Amino acid sequence: MNKAIEEQYLDKAEVFKALAHPTRLFIIHAIKDKKLSVKELTELVGIDISTMSKHLDILKKHKIILGEKEKNYVYYHLAIPCILDFMNCAIKVINKK
Repeated sequence: MNKAIEEQYLDKAEVFKALAHPTRLFIIHAIKDKKLSVKELTELVGIDISTMSKHLDILKKHKIILGEKEKNYVYYHLAIPCILDFMNCAIKVINKK
């Protein structure tokens, strides 16, 4: 693949990488209708806070989610709800197998 083509698709590939973990996919679905804190997400998934923070950082880096500080907590919500459309499309691909 030549460099120009690679550069054209690099950002898109990075978004797919950000979504390429079951915990991050769970986070997206968990916050689709409500804001949740790191603590709440950690309890739902059953992992430690530092691991959850790393997952959230990846999603924030790609602007898929946003965090809003309220008192002592940061609550996360979807920045780009259309990401769920992609998830629905992925389910259709999976069901075709």
